[in-house]
Amino acid sequence: MGVHDGHRKRRREQFVRLWQTLVQLNRQGEETDSRLPALRREQGVHFTVVCGENAASDGLLPAQADNIFSAGADVITMGNHTWDKRQIVKYMEACPYLIRPANYTARAPGRGWGVFDGPQGLRVRVVNLIGRVEMNPNFDNPFTKMDEILKEEGADLTLVDFHAEATSEKGAMAWYLDGRAQALWGTHTHVPTADCQVLPQGLGFVTDLGLTGPYQSVIGVKPEQAINRFLGGLPQRFEPAPGPCRMGAVLFDIDTRAKRCVSVQRVDICEEGRQ
Repeated sequence: MGVHDGHRKRRREQFVRLWQTLVQLNRQGEETDSRLPALRREQGVHFTVVCGENAASDGLLPAQADNIFSAGADVITMGNHTWDKRQIVKYMEACPYLIRPANYTARAPGRGWGVFDGPQGLRVRVVNLIGRVEMNPNFDNPFTKMDEILKEEGADLTLVDFHAEATSEKGAMAWYLDGRAQALWGTHTHVPTADCQVLPQGLGFVTDLGLTGPYQSVIGVKPEQAINRFLGGLPQRFEPAPGPCRMGAVLFDIDTRAKRCVSVQRVDICEEGRQ
């Protein structure tokens, strides 16, 4: 191996690629399970975080969590639908790789963050937070909770899934953590944002991953059901819309030596024309 070959190898080993996606709305969740291994290989992904809170339309079932892990997820995060399927509680307490928002109150079961084995011997901290603006004000303050978590040592990289409604709250959190974490992405709104960026001190950020599920819809549900709600019709249980699906996902490339994100890019994958 020549000198230049050795330099290129060391440079490759200096970077890790992180994949963030989410699984929602039944059928697309199953297809995400089947496509994720190939997508990881194609994109050269080293570590994958999946938001699984809507794999069962509302909530996550143990069998679905097993499938997501088998497909290649390193960690599954949750959100405001964490407890919609109570069957997940015992599973969550037993599985450290399934985390729920860390700023739930102390009475909530499960864990809100963890430090996990990553590529190249790295220790990767993944934190799940939930916002309070236009959501449940009884959650603990996510900003001060993050301060508490960052006092804990033992992690080389810190990644944050911030499950929040308000774009301002997610943006403020990103700037608050710039220089103290390497990546923060938003979830919850089902609408992808076009603001992938690296902040001045090296935090990669996108306001929202968007929807994984049917995109000819109103945030994943049948349009007629959403219209009925806004016209003041009788309440209905929302159902996933039929039609083609989209996987919302973002790649973060991180320089592990400098502890900085160097690029953020959307890699949304559409299933064109399938009915």
